[in-house]
Order: sequence, then C-alpha cells, then structure tokens
Amino acid sequence: MPSDRRSVVARGALWILILGSGYDRPPSWRADAIGQRYRALMLLATFSSLRWGELGALRRCDIDQEARTVRVVRQLAEVRGGGFAFGPPKSRAGMRVVPIPEVIVPVLQWHLSCFALPGDEGLVFTSPSGRPLHHSNFRRRYWLAALKTAGLTDLHFHDLRHTGNTLAATAGATLRELMDRMGHDSERAALIYLHGSDARQQAIADTLSQLARDELAQGSGGKRGRAARKSSARNGHGGGVRLRSTGLAVRLYGH
Repeated sequence: MPSDRRSVVARGALWILILGSGYDRPPSWRADAIGQRYRALMLLATFSSLRWGELGALRRCDIDQEARTVRVVRQLAEVRGGGFAFGPPKSRAGMRVVPIPEVIVPVLQWHLSCFALPGDEGLVFTSPSGRPLHHSNFRRRYWLAALKTAGLTDLHFHDLRHTGNTLAATAGATLRELMDRMGHDSERAALIYLHGSDARQQAIADTLSQLARDELAQGSGGKRGRAARKSSARNGHGGGVRLRSTGLAVRLYGH
C-alpha cells in the first residue's frame, strides 16, 4: 500500500481502535479494540512519532508528565535466538526529547498507574507477564486481533508513526522540527511529510480564491476600479483588473 494511503488508513484506524467519546479519560469502563493495556502505546506511537524499539525501551524516568515530554535515550532490540537487549538509538539524532500533546496525558497517566513496572527504571510498556514487548507476539496476539475487531486490514504498527509525522507536518512543523521529532540526521525522510495532503492543498487554493475575490471587489469599486478597467482596455487586456497584494501583481481576466 502506498505510504500516503497508509497514513490515511492509519489515521482512521487510530480513531476506531483507541479513540471515541471519552478518549481523554481513563478507559476502565470501555472495551477498545486494542485493549486497555496497549491504548497508551498506540497514542504515544502516533503523537510522539517514536519507533517500536524506542517505545519498548521507555522507562518511567523517561516521561516527564509535568513538562509533557518523552525522553529517548535507548531502544529495545530482539536478539537472534531469543532474548532482548537495550542499546543506544540508531543514530545520534535519535537521542532526543519529544513533546507530547496534552490531550493524551490523562491516558498515559492512567497507564502508568495500572500497567507500568514500578520504580524509576520500570518499563512503561510490557507484556502482561511484565516482560519486554516482543514485536511478533504483540502483532499476533493483539495487533491483528484488534484490526479484525475493528474491521481493518493491511495496516502495520509503524504506520502510526507515519501518521504522526504527517499530522505534525500538517500542524505546521518545519523540516528541522520534523527531523528532531523523528530522530533523523538526514532531511530525506522528513521531506516526505512536507508534501501537503490533498485536503490541505485544496484549503490553500480556496483561501487564494477568496483573497482574489476580495481584492477584485475592492479594485472594481469607485474611481480606482474604473481607472483600472480603462487602463486595462487601453493595453488590450479586455477589462482585466490588476490586483496588488504583498508586492505581487496578479491579473484577472473577466470576473
């Protein structure tokens, strides 16, 4: 599936799997498709743009609830043949502090009180037995089951990170800010998300249309408008009106 399509699907899946009415409150009274244990994992994967290994390595001391930030200083890797190992992020840029939206903080706080291991070094996300998250087990036991419950297919956990990056770009994040959030040294990956969505591009076009109409209405009234029309007629432009906004000249023909 193309990456832009996956972003749209992942965004819709997020609402179906973990959100809905009351999503900003502890979900003890609700049965979400993903389940209560991994609801905060899904939200943080999206709105912090952390990788799977970075999420699996988070400790209580890495989350500053007051500042609403998540500190990434290590990642969890699965060792061939079984077992786990904690190590540094993929690159120096991976060592970062990522702000998180206030709206997901209550769910994260609720998760810390119910599921995270105790102590500052306690892992935030674990299996029900308290072991580090195993990607294939999570996918088989929870992710695929949640997709089936929600009636969704062809969606990967990593698509949530992609969706978060897209949302950050739509919110106005610059190239440098996207790189910082994503933990990338190269601009190449971040540039993908600066290609505006179709809806955003249409909104920009609609705004430009309205600005043009406003300028045209102002330019068509009174002596200034009549003078502009006469000048255009003399120059052979058939009644076009020249619009001057922020130093740019735009010529509209007709109405």
